[in-house]
Amino acid sequence: MSDVASVSSSSNIYGQIASGSSLTTAADGAAETAIAEELETQSTGYSVGADNIASGIDLSNIEDSALSSISDYLQRIRELALQASSDLLSDTDKAAIQAEIDELKQGISDVASQSTYNTINLLDGSTSTLSLATDANGNSTSVSGYDATLEALGIADFDVTGDFDISVIDDAIEAVTSTRTAIGAKTSALEYAYNYNTSAELATNSVHSTLEDLDIYEYVTEQKKKETLDTYKLMMQKKQQDDEESRAQQMFTTFTT
Repeated sequence: MSDVASVSSSSNIYGQIASGSSLTTAADGAAETAIAEELETQSTGYSVGADNIASGIDLSNIEDSALSSISDYLQRIRELALQASSDLLSDTDKAAIQAEIDELKQGISDVASQSTYNTINLLDGSTSTLSLATDANGNSTSVSGYDATLEALGIADFDVTGDFDISVIDDAIEAVTSTRTAIGAKTSALEYAYNYNTSAELATNSVHSTLEDLDIYEYVTEQKKKETLDTYKLMMQKKQQDDEESRAQQMFTTFTT
């Protein structure tokens, strides 16, 4: 049985050295193995959560960039509307201005309908809240879709060839600005959460490494010392056995003579 145990122990030693882990089986430390597994689960959760959060940041950046373009369109529309407010312009002039405004409105409509992330529409009003898992404990955060269509902005029927109110454009600009402010605040929160996850993952991996990783040089040195002591014990046991046999032989010779 001792030989079998010795072979098993030797096999486990070589397994630990080959893997670089001090916990190749639960027998190497049941409690430590359970803790190591939990730490690995936490680390994986933080890593995947960080990836999810990074995707949320990318989505928010797409929204902000698209809304920035819409804001530029609206500023140009406002400029044209101010021109059209002049009584010195003819109906033909105002019609030409309206033609450009219609092109700008189409641009806004295109941005609202074509701004997507992984086929998810972001600015056409069809997407509300999107949840993002942030760790292995079921915690989550979220990002939102918005409605930047002409109808939502209140400018679908804006026309400078008749009576019009330029404050409609001001309201649209304010709505877009307010949305971009909300996106900026959310992006900052997501960046904070991302930094937390990456830091937590590093800290968890450090603890896991301290618990599980094998210092091969120290381990081999200790095993060599143990083997030397075991060899010395065997030699002493053999010497003691030989001495006892020698004394027994001397006593037998003395007794028979």
